Amino acid sequence: MNLTLLIENLTNPALLFFLLGIIAVRLKSDLEIPPSSSKFISLYLLFSIGFKGGQELAHSDFSSDIIWAIIFGIVVSVIIPFYTFYILKRKLSTENAGAIAASYGSISAVTFVTAVAFLESLNIKFSGYLVAVMALMEAPAIIIGFLLIKSYSKEKDASTTSFKDVIKHALTNGSVLLIVGSLVIGLIANEKQALGIKPFTTDLFKGFLAIFLLDMGIVSGRKLNDFFKSGWFTLLFAIIIPLVNGTIVAIASQVATHDVGNRFILATLAASASYIAVPAAMKIAVPKANPGLYLPMALAVTFPINITIGLPLYLSVINMF
Repeated sequence: MNLTLLIENLTNPALLFFLLGIIAVRLKSDLEIPPSSSKFISLYLLFSIGFKGGQELAHSDFSSDIIWAIIFGIVVSVIIPFYTFYILKRKLSTENAGAIAASYGSISAVTFVTAVAFLESLNIKFSGYLVAVMALMEAPAIIIGFLLIKSYSKEKDASTTSFKDVIKHALTNGSVLLIVGSLVIGLIANEKQALGIKPFTTDLFKGFLAIFLLDMGIVSGRKLNDFFKSGWFTLLFAIIIPLVNGTIVAIASQVATHDVGNRFILATLAASASYIAVPAAMKIAVPKANPGLYLPMALAVTFPINITIGLPLYLSVINMF
């Protein structure tokens, strides 16, 4: 691993604000981001990356690379829930194993945003169509996780939610809908008019990201105690599995693209875990799954592991292969 990259990532303002949020909780400070402001910033980040991706896609020539990247991303989001489910099922209930597997098969838009900022700091470009790949990786993992729970649950009526409802929720989830909708709008928007909102979608982006990660640090800090009570198995899983997923995909992504930036984004997406779309879906579809497990695992452990160790690791692996 490139030590310089690791040090640069550890001193990234976005990460430092995340750590500040955790420290604030440990010090029992009254520092807090109002829920309405936090929701607005979340929506802004999704809108911004979607719109910018659509603009990039509008300037890209449609090619087989786009198709292969989409296929590769969907295949990854289907495979990860399968193998992680069987690892988790050895120690956890079927419902918890399925919910966690779905989280790790799905993606984190904020990890994607942080990865984009990481590439920009190194002047490495990536293709805008990867925003579409990211959006398409959300739903398959949720569906696979639900199907595994239904297949292995000892109670036939473990969930009253139909498969159709799960698919509908996966596809109409607010975060998925906003990012896909923004992507389409960015794709078809008049270029001259799109430039008018560029200061909002681009210039303010890193500032909003820092405030959002401060809020994520506060949320994570509050959930850490409950999570640590669950034992070492879930902690080790949340640390090791994302690094394994990211490293494997960093190498395997050669089959979809040879572009370093694109391979890096695909690896980061595979390594990330959802703490927005999947928890929202599982709360409806599998109420017996414990959010006190899958939410802290994704947000309080895997997210900081990825943005400290993971990002420079995946880039180093890509440069080696």
